[in-house]
Amino acid sequence: MTSATDQYWVGFDLGGTKMQAVLFDSQMQPIARRKKKTRGHEGSAAGIARMIGTMDKLLEEGKVSRGQLTGIGVGCPGPLDLDEGIIHEAPNLGWKNVRIVDQLEHEFGCPAAICNDVDAGVYGEYQFGAAQGSRTALGVFPGTGIGGGLVYEGRIFRGRRTSCLEIGHLPVVPNGSPCGCGRRGCLETVASRLALSAEIAKAAYRGQAPHLLRLAGTDLANIRSGTLAEAIAAGDHIVEDILKDGARMIGVAIAGTINLLAPDTIVLGGGLVEALPKLFVEGIEEALSNHVMPSYIGTYSVQVARLGDDAGAMGAAAWGRRAIEDRRTGLKVVAG
Repeated sequence: MTSATDQYWVGFDLGGTKMQAVLFDSQMQPIARRKKKTRGHEGSAAGIARMIGTMDKLLEEGKVSRGQLTGIGVGCPGPLDLDEGIIHEAPNLGWKNVRIVDQLEHEFGCPAAICNDVDAGVYGEYQFGAAQGSRTALGVFPGTGIGGGLVYEGRIFRGRRTSCLEIGHLPVVPNGSPCGCGRRGCLETVASRLALSAEIAKAAYRGQAPHLLRLAGTDLANIRSGTLAEAIAAGDHIVEDILKDGARMIGVAIAGTINLLAPDTIVLGGGLVEALPKLFVEGIEEALSNHVMPSYIGTYSVQVARLGDDAGAMGAAAWGRRAIEDRRTGLKVVAG
């Protein structure tokens, strides 16, 4: 077994459109990085092979041998079995029922652990970023969907076998629009980038957002977070109004979560927040002031995520280290 001073950890983030791997030393300082675009529907065998190849190049770049690798942490999208290390389904990767931990441990000869990719990002911010020093940190990441995660007393808050904190699927509109999860009226149907972009595209079609129309047309695939920020800067007030409404809806959902779990730090991240941090922080704080129980006012702070693209890989590596060390000492990895 390696000593504490010569440990090396790999954090792998499989969420989003890129798989990102980072090699860390014993102090969790990054030594080397590699990125690859995800390839939807390539199948798990080809995907795992690309992961292995990426990690080998990472180790080579960092001048670390396979035998020196202490452990691997992977942030994974989709429903997971956290205890068995299985990805049940990852639609963006085209994977189903993949025993990813077994395969990585067999290939590299070191322990591995998985967590939800949003949980990995929140844990990264808790350990190294905007939520350092928190007792309870809630992360909310509006994007194509709305991801959420919670760290409680140093551990990722989770269910018995799988991840939780699906804040994007809190019901906020009774009998509302259909959601991708199969239910109706979820937060994602009114406040995700996809939902907000659809409303903005309608406004552009009606001639209310001429700058957005010029920049992106009405095709939702072209209405990105940066494009929305450009349109607001150019004077499309309707775009700003629609996004503020979305921020306030997210704030209402967060207010309910504060009343339930009393986090002391709320970390906001994702593409929309990165592009328009002031708009989202102000809109969410306004909703919190109107909906949080009076006794909880002033007990939390709202922070913008600081780690950017590194959050998921850093959090996956740090959580992998925690989970693997707990496994060695016989502790069960559960919420506090």
